[in-house]
Amino acid sequence: MKSFDVVSVVGRRLVLAAVFGVSLARAQEAPPADLPPPPQGKVLFDRNLDSPEVEKKEKPPVSQAAVEVSDAERTSLTFTSYDLDVHLTPAQSLLGVHSRFSVKNSGKAPLTRLVFQISSALSWESFAAQIEGRVVPLTFTQHAIDTDADHTGKATEAVVSLPQPLESGASLALTGFYSGEVVQSAERLERIGAPLDQAANADWDQITAERTALRGFGSVLWYPTAAAPVFLGDGAKLFQSVGLNKLQQAEATVHMRLTVEYVGDAPDAAFFCGRREQLVKVSENQNLPVAESPGVATAEFSARPLGFRTLSLFITDRAGTVTDNSLISAVTDHYDALPSYGAASTKVQPLLVEWLGAGPLNVLNILDHDGQPFEDDALLVVPMRAAAAEVLAPSLVHSLSHAWFGSSHVWLDEGVAQWMSLLWIEQSQGREAAVKRLQQEANTLSLVEPGPSSGSSTGTSSSLSAGSSASDAGQSLILASDEVYYRTKAAAVLWMLRSVVGDDALKRALQTYRTDKMDSDPKEFQRVLERSAKRDLAWFFDDWVYRDRGLPDLSIANVTPRALDKIGDKGKGFLVSVDVTNDGDAAAEVPVTVRSGALTSTQRLRIAGRSSASVRVVFEGTPDEVIVNDGSVPEVTVSIHTKQIVAH
Repeated sequence: MKSFDVVSVVGRRLVLAAVFGVSLARAQEAPPADLPPPPQGKVLFDRNLDSPEVEKKEKPPVSQAAVEVSDAERTSLTFTSYDLDVHLTPAQSLLGVHSRFSVKNSGKAPLTRLVFQISSALSWESFAAQIEGRVVPLTFTQHAIDTDADHTGKATEAVVSLPQPLESGASLALTGFYSGEVVQSAERLERIGAPLDQAANADWDQITAERTALRGFGSVLWYPTAAAPVFLGDGAKLFQSVGLNKLQQAEATVHMRLTVEYVGDAPDAAFFCGRREQLVKVSENQNLPVAESPGVATAEFSARPLGFRTLSLFITDRAGTVTDNSLISAVTDHYDALPSYGAASTKVQPLLVEWLGAGPLNVLNILDHDGQPFEDDALLVVPMRAAAAEVLAPSLVHSLSHAWFGSSHVWLDEGVAQWMSLLWIEQSQGREAAVKRLQQEANTLSLVEPGPSSGSSTGTSSSLSAGSSASDAGQSLILASDEVYYRTKAAAVLWMLRSVVGDDALKRALQTYRTDKMDSDPKEFQRVLERSAKRDLAWFFDDWVYRDRGLPDLSIANVTPRALDKIGDKGKGFLVSVDVTNDGDAAAEVPVTVRSGALTSTQRLRIAGRSSASVRVVFEGTPDEVIVNDGSVPEVTVSIHTKQIVAH
């Protein structure tokens, strides 16, 4: 069998250059059977909050007969809010959730039933709906379906009957209870031939006494979702489904109350959707030794917009150790790695300060964890090991960018971090190396971008239909759901903007934008940059951000040199006229360089889509060559064009 690359099958490619690892929590023993019950007090998790008459019924078996469900039904729902009451018993790997959530019928037809999925390790217990101010119990069936959106390769799907149809565009508030045992599973990878060690390295989500780590849709369905089945062996459909899910639910509000049962030392903190909250001990049995004493700890995460992410939950057993420069807080057993991370973050700090602001908005939290890395804004889950600062710096500049800068628009949130990695290459290896990396990444972009006039998006109001892929027609950056757009193309766009407006104007804009209250208006960054640069940038944002017009397709149409007897107060030279044609739909502003040996003269030229433009370059001496574009503007094919000059 050929080598199986799990990283290429599961998870997105992070900009991480080092190899790191360890557990998130120390092992805890389960309490002996004869221990007294925990002290009585405040109700932390009530299974009868909304519909007691439903909760008293016998739990329906998961193995009910399957009900025929269409993908149109599965993909017609958009979640607009989550309010989760989560109860964990890590020693038994148990999860119980009282979930309140609102959904909108984003399909075109009324729905007489609703379809929801959770992990096959969990089972639904009840559903109820808020209808005309009353809590109405809902009947439902549940069955198992195959899907690789969960690490088990299956999901428990509930088909919930409605007393009246949910019209297109209408919303409904529901309550659902579900519970089960969440242990590590790599079944979806094993069934397509992944070696056990690589499968475990990729699918590490679990609830245990040693570790609670749940990454969400596409890894483990620990909260209610609604999506069509997708599979790893079917191209990129799984990752496209995850991206579309993030995009469609970015504006949903999320609130969570967490209760954790423990024995011995209390856990320290919880991380939910990248946010950290301290766990507070509610009760302990003071009459028992600490190692045997059961207790309960709680935390609450206030309601906030979800953003472009899936819901993730991690629990740590101790407080993080902060590096000397206060940039990183790491939960790790590898204390020898901390000085390395501190030195690497100090090394990249000046670049971040120069471009993004005087200091970070948040500390970068790192959880030391063996397995495939995961990030959510300023939270990084990664194996930590001591290494030279030069080795760690390239990955940390990306992660620390999230601590320095944020946006509700993913093309800026992820694009700036990706672009800062290019700036780090430029600083440490030179501009040529950075442009080379940009070109390598743009090669992937050129494969997915639409060809000229092949149905590019035409406006900011366009939306993606549920369950469909936008890759065939391209994706505007403000509606991007695929990594190649919101990271690769976004970084290229920022690189081009730097050339268009200059370093100083872009620095001011980024620092102003990140400290202003970030508006959900997708045009806010354009306005900030235009004020900073004192120029109109509508032509650029229309073609590169708000619409996807593909890539430019440039060529040198004509070069005409004309001898000059005198250039100002200097000697002879040439006036070189260069005509450039753009057969693509996107406008481009590129450098046009006339060269002879080491002597160069450069002018910038803007060429609108489907048009031609000319520039005249004054050159001292006899020119040998003209170069259009220097690799910094991605194109359909090559992004450097040269033509020899025959000067007389």
